[in-house]
Amino acid sequence: MELFLQRVFDGLNNGAAYAVVAIALVIIFKATTLVNFAQANMAMFGTYLTWMFATQQGLPIWIAIFVSMALTAAGGAVIERVLIRPFDPTDHLPVVLITLGLSLILEAVAGWKWGLEFHRFPSPFPAAPDDFVSIGGARLRYETIGTIVTMFVMLGVLSLVLNRTKIGLAFRAVSSNTESSRLVGVKVGPTLMFGWALSAAFGTLGGALVARQTNLEPAFMAKLVIFSFAAATLGGLDSIGGTVIGAFIVAMIQSLLVGYAQQIPGLDWLKSNYALVIAFVVILVVLLFKPSGLYGTRRIERV
Repeated sequence: MELFLQRVFDGLNNGAAYAVVAIALVIIFKATTLVNFAQANMAMFGTYLTWMFATQQGLPIWIAIFVSMALTAAGGAVIERVLIRPFDPTDHLPVVLITLGLSLILEAVAGWKWGLEFHRFPSPFPAAPDDFVSIGGARLRYETIGTIVTMFVMLGVLSLVLNRTKIGLAFRAVSSNTESSRLVGVKVGPTLMFGWALSAAFGTLGGALVARQTNLEPAFMAKLVIFSFAAATLGGLDSIGGTVIGAFIVAMIQSLLVGYAQQIPGLDWLKSNYALVIAFVVILVVLLFKPSGLYGTRRIERV
């Protein structure tokens, strides 16, 4: 029972982090039907900025996170305006190539600026060895509680922005039908710029939440974004709520399978590094049997 509870707590922690990054992916997909292949390294770059502000400039960790979110939001807006908007939105190939190239550039710049070695990231939450609540013999760490609370606060803020602000309502309209939105006077370009800015900011927050556990290096977000993409695929790439549910499902499967595999002779090879297989299996199964995901919009085209 203790092992089960511990793996559940670990799954909750991972699920919250996956959800934050997956929502960043979904924001772009809802507006453009594109997957941003630079999302992982945009988040990585923002996390490095947070680390730099906190450790080298001496800012409190949460101030460093908010400053980095603002800077990466501005960067996301510039990326949309300069690199994405000039291309035909119906032709996805150029944008895919641009985001792939941007991902490589960001990783190279981070390696050049901050080096390839691992850096210890300061925790946004209490992280001393005795900072936990004991439940049934398992340890629910304050970091886990903080990560989950932060994810739900972010979800609440996002809901308010999308439902209570003019730019948020415009974004929802563009996400639903770009051409109709343009015909009724919605400024599609600035609205999409807002979406890219929002996605970049949330990606930075996700990176900051997970960097403490993995340590910081230029490729540290690669594995996280694969699990996040699996979560978004499972929940529905155009459903924010579904993505959150998908994130916790993927994280629980990963945590329980890896945890119990260590107890079964012959399966001890299934350690965390091999858990990526789980993400790819989830993506493959969903695409084969329910391409729209659990809560995504089922698209029907007339011919």
